[in-house]
Amino acid sequence: MTRIYEIRDPIHGFVTINEWERDIINHPVFQRLRRIRQLSLTDMVYPGAMHNRFEHSLGVMHVATRMFDHIREKRLEFLKSQISFTEGGLEKDRMIVRLASLLHDVGHAPLSHAAEGLMDKDPITGKSYKHEHYSAAAVSFLMEDIIENHPLNQNYNIKAKDIADFLKGEISLGRCRLWRNLISSQLDADRADYLLRDSHHIGVAYGHYDLNRLLATLRVAINPETDLPVLAVEEGGEHVVEALIIARYMMFTQVYFQHTRRAYDFHSVQAIRQLLAEQQKGSNLTNKNAFPPPISKENMEDYLKWDDWRVLGLISNGKAGEHGRILMERKHYRTIFETPEIPSPADLEFAKEIERALGDNVGFVDCASSSWYKFETADIPMLLRPGQNDEQLTTLSMRSSVVSGLKAVERTRIYVPMEKKEEARKLVADKRKEKEKMQ
Repeated sequence: MTRIYEIRDPIHGFVTINEWERDIINHPVFQRLRRIRQLSLTDMVYPGAMHNRFEHSLGVMHVATRMFDHIREKRLEFLKSQISFTEGGLEKDRMIVRLASLLHDVGHAPLSHAAEGLMDKDPITGKSYKHEHYSAAAVSFLMEDIIENHPLNQNYNIKAKDIADFLKGEISLGRCRLWRNLISSQLDADRADYLLRDSHHIGVAYGHYDLNRLLATLRVAINPETDLPVLAVEEGGEHVVEALIIARYMMFTQVYFQHTRRAYDFHSVQAIRQLLAEQQKGSNLTNKNAFPPPISKENMEDYLKWDDWRVLGLISNGKAGEHGRILMERKHYRTIFETPEIPSPADLEFAKEIERALGDNVGFVDCASSSWYKFETADIPMLLRPGQNDEQLTTLSMRSSVVSGLKAVERTRIYVPMEKKEEARKLVADKRKEKEKMQ
């Protein structure tokens, strides 16, 4: 009989795992996540933000499984009759969802998203790699044995490639395309977990929403335009979805885009870039200022040696130059100008004028931008009258005035070195006075 283990979690109570999942968690690739902070150096602003990708990954697996189980319970006959699922097929898909959600972040760079801009470009697409590509490569190159040859996999015959493709969105498993939305969509287990987890550790209430209500209203439906199955929310869940989207908006504007936190992201990236250049000086890499591309086992082994412990240790030893010193002394660049969250063209032009006037005194210009809801490509389906003969599929933006009124944030901030702060603020004040006289 398969043994079940319990892991105590501050958000979800207990997260249960089986022996296979325990062995995957014990793998060095996954254990590295203990050494990757969830929110980079956010603790420099919010001291409680010391949690890591390890606990978040367990939480995402837990939430994704609960989502899957609720959907199967509420729409089992629909899944069987309308989409031709079998009990065996559902059990295999459930296991793929659990493993993919558990492993979705194993490719994160040190200091999490802050360093993602240091990932090399894919020569085929011309676009920079993302952490999902590194996660998929880690699974393919380094975790094949623990996934494919574990005794419990005899019941499923899951391949490492199945998980890697799931993570990249290159899914060859047919109906598993439906389930990928559980870890990558506007209503996925990833954001469902990080909003609650981040707000808990930081000590703010912005990220709270009713997870249990959200789970209870998840459904599967058929999109009449494509004739493909989609994840949807029944009409009774409209307001809890609004709450999740608003929670995300508040966390970004009040926490993730907080002005000092953004400064630490900038300094972190500059410090890591210098460390990469120095540490990879004698390597065969074409771009020594970037992380090794996720194209080989050797590259992935080198890449995964980069974690927060290594980066912070090198910074502590004075190896990261000026930006490393700034981080250690907490003498980060200061904000001397910012536009409104949703700036007008005049606001953006004034920001450019300030930047030109400051000249070489500008430390960096930060554009904190995000769209809280993707209307065109990923509008959340809403299922009206579920289970009735006249059930109908619509979209959240068609029903919610809250969501349809959301606007993307495009805030621009200008930072200067600490010693230039007072001089720069006086210049900005003078420019504002000039502007007021002209109006």
